[in-house]
Amino acid sequence: MKLVVVTAGLTQPSSTRLLADRLARAAGERLGGAPEPVVVELRDLAVDIAGAFVTGFPNTRLRGAIDAVTGADGLIAVTPVFTASYSGLFKSFFDVLDPRALAGKPVLIAATGGTPRHSLVLEHAMRPLFAYLRAVVTPTAVYAATEDWGGGGDAYADGLADRIDRAAAELADLMRRTGPAAARPAAVETGGPSVNGPAADGPSSGPSVDGDAGADVEEVIPFEEYLASIRPSS
Repeated sequence: MKLVVVTAGLTQPSSTRLLADRLARAAGERLGGAPEPVVVELRDLAVDIAGAFVTGFPNTRLRGAIDAVTGADGLIAVTPVFTASYSGLFKSFFDVLDPRALAGKPVLIAATGGTPRHSLVLEHAMRPLFAYLRAVVTPTAVYAATEDWGGGGDAYADGLADRIDRAAAELADLMRRTGPAAARPAAVETGGPSVNGPAADGPSSGPSVDGDAGADVEEVIPFEEYLASIRPSS
């Protein structure tokens, strides 16, 4: 089972990366025998992401991150809170993805901020974003305020530890139920999405966010049918 972590922290070290690592560790323990998760640090890709918006094509380094995310069996996505929402860098990365790339993929969402009052960002911003992308988001989302990091470093408050454990267990369960990404029905052509459609001097190397609605699209399983297939039988 391939687990990929996307973290949008801007400082080094950052509480966003710290939370991402704790979630990945907890999920990995529940998956048992899974390979080490792949971590995508968006701060290192900021210029590449901006370039993809300007040119319409991801460069080699950004293409590698996109392929890792689209090929994952499960995803952990963590952002700091800026102006009561996810960061612009976090949103920009998911804007670069083909809008069908996460269809049916288990995702755990998490965020960090200076005050507990921003915790609703998980429900009013992040969950709608991944619902639009047709991901299967875990019921438990994790928010960590400054006060949740009890003693700094590896120490954190009991309440945060409980949320991490519960969310990680839900993600691992979803990943087992959905199975490896390679075995799922194909929902998207993953060859080089273009952010703003075909370039002026040539064709796009893949599907365009603003492309022709009549282009060939592989069959997508209706979301209601997909959810019914992963629910435990009564």
